[in-house]
Amino acid sequence: MMNQEVLAITKRNRRKEWLVLNGWCWLFMAPAVIFYILFQGYPILCSIQYSLLDWSGLTSNAVFVGLKNYRELLHDELFWNAFVNSFRYTLMIVPLELAVSLFLAYMLNDEKMKGRSAYRTMYFIPVVTTASVVGIIMIFILGVQGPVNHVLMTLHLIDAPINFLGNAKYAMPTLVLISLWKDCGTYMIYWLAGLQGVSKDVYEAATVDGANRRQTFFHIVLPLITPVGGIIAILCAINSLKVFDIVKTMTEGGPFYATDVIATYVYRSAFSSEIGMPRLGYASAAALFFGAVVIGAGTVMNMVKSRLGRMHE
Repeated sequence: MMNQEVLAITKRNRRKEWLVLNGWCWLFMAPAVIFYILFQGYPILCSIQYSLLDWSGLTSNAVFVGLKNYRELLHDELFWNAFVNSFRYTLMIVPLELAVSLFLAYMLNDEKMKGRSAYRTMYFIPVVTTASVVGIIMIFILGVQGPVNHVLMTLHLIDAPINFLGNAKYAMPTLVLISLWKDCGTYMIYWLAGLQGVSKDVYEAATVDGANRRQTFFHIVLPLITPVGGIIAILCAINSLKVFDIVKTMTEGGPFYATDVIATYVYRSAFSSEIGMPRLGYASAAALFFGAVVIGAGTVMNMVKSRLGRMHE
């Protein structure tokens, strides 16, 4: 009987300790959960509700229309133009950001490089610079009378100034290059974290075997950091699909909707009066539809990453 009482007391004490431990965990998690519900969960639920309404957001007479907004999206050429442009932008910038940021990270991971901390800071500064400030400055730099055109004409590389942001042929590539310069530092830090996880013994073994720096990278280091690269690629793709600030500041989706992406399309539909009365319900439907596509794409990429990780193991 004494042993049973001791076991019962021990179980109660363990259960009490478990409840206390979980209670502390939930206590520390509570602020994050509350803020998520207030600023993420609740707006998402509101957007789902608004997407079923014919409502400008400015009046109180919202009309329930069910799935009418979603059906209208299927026949909206401007929506599909923005949809295609979003993925076009992603396909253009993701490979560039991955390659350039990895190159910078590998170069700056060399302990023999002098001043590498200063170089890291220099490459990261554009990340913390406000996108609107970058956009405004770049408008002047890339303008018809800007220094870029002046240099190109001085070097006789062009005969007439190029309107980089006003020409549909050059606008999207120009935005991609500017975004590459601004955001590359973020992914450089991610790659550096992955590279610093590679043991120094690996580099020493490669040196002993006679491998040069290029061979060491492609045949040894790159396979080891491939799982990290998969995560970086997913983050890069999702962030590029959400692009808004640099496009809004520099082109506002122009010229002739050549750089219009989903974020600028939704903004224009929900808050701008340039196309008439704002349509908050319709914009919510567009945002949710695209969000579902992005979630699906992210799920597929995560599955591919997991499969590649298993193959790597």
